[in-house]
Amino acid sequence: MTELFEDLPDEPPPPVADLDTQGLLRRAVDMVQGAKAMPLSASVLVGREELVGLLEAALQRLPDELRQARWLLRERDDFLAEEGREADALMEEVRTQAERMVSRTEIVRQANHVAQRILDDANEEARRMRHEAEDYCDQKLAGMEIVLDRIMRTVRSGRDKLAATTPAAPEPVEPANAAEEGRTEDGFFDQDRA
Repeated sequence: MTELFEDLPDEPPPPVADLDTQGLLRRAVDMVQGAKAMPLSASVLVGREELVGLLEAALQRLPDELRQARWLLRERDDFLAEEGREADALMEEVRTQAERMVSRTEIVRQANHVAQRILDDANEEARRMRHEAEDYCDQKLAGMEIVLDRIMRTVRSGRDKLAATTPAAPEPVEPANAAEEGRTEDGFFDQDRA
């Protein structure tokens, strides 16, 4: 009886509300890996309600993280559009000034240079934000992939263990010829069958 209480953790795990999706999935994997084995079996005993609760909480949090990633991508697109509009407005202003000052080529050249520099800066900032958003999404997806891979390996291992412990049904033996028709499946002769 004391063996049942020896493996209890000293301190309780953090509440489910404090964990992110990856933490919830990691706790579910730890629960399956740390579950007590059933006597005379390779199967383990896992609290169904607790495991289902962890997995459902993880599924509920996934859309939030995906929504955040979409929000970052939308913010990047809005920034690019705004910078493009500003660059177009600036280029139009430069063109207008250039037409008015045709005789002053140096001023026109400087204005084009400034406009190009602003456009290059905007493109560089947009490129940086796009890379940050893609890196963020990639990190989140990689983390989820690792956790899901661990869960799949755990499930596959459990199924393999379960399949290895299930005995196969014996196949019926058919008589090879007419002389063996009176024999039973055990190989003994049965006169009533002959």
